[in-house]
Amino acid sequence: MEGIEHRTVRVNGINMHIAEKGKGPIILFLHGFPELWYTWRHQIHAFADLGYHCVAPDLRGYGDTDAPQSPTSYTCFHVVGDLVALIDSMGGEAVYLVAHDWGAMIGWYLCMFRPEKVKAYACISVPHRPRHPKMKPIETMKTFFGEDYYMCRFQVSLLVSYFF
Repeated sequence: MEGIEHRTVRVNGINMHIAEKGKGPIILFLHGFPELWYTWRHQIHAFADLGYHCVAPDLRGYGDTDAPQSPTSYTCFHVVGDLVALIDSMGGEAVYLVAHDWGAMIGWYLCMFRPEKVKAYACISVPHRPRHPKMKPIETMKTFFGEDYYMCRFQVSLLVSYFF
């Protein structure tokens, strides 16, 4: 997209692709599944024109950002660590956070684990759902939404991944 700059930043042990435009306070945009930074292309232009530094990464495992092989490299601690390192690489000031879908879930974790890194959070489409004390997140989603729910449909058992 015209006027949007792309670069790679080393964060939390991986190379992360970011798209950015503008100067001023940072708005960090987090995409959903199965999306990329491109989801935010219109918002990047609009908010950069209003005086913000807009940054939209490809999250861990997406697009031009590294995708570690091990499924254990995708915990909430890893993805939040990526964002903390990204924010720190841009000066460390708290950011305005805007997130959608899968990115919104990550956004909630960033707000809980590192609230000093977020000035304000606009969550689009995914409310905060506290973890069920006796069920894992995917089990909970299967129970409430069924096996065909999009987040359940793409799960792979660790046991299966060792054999195929």
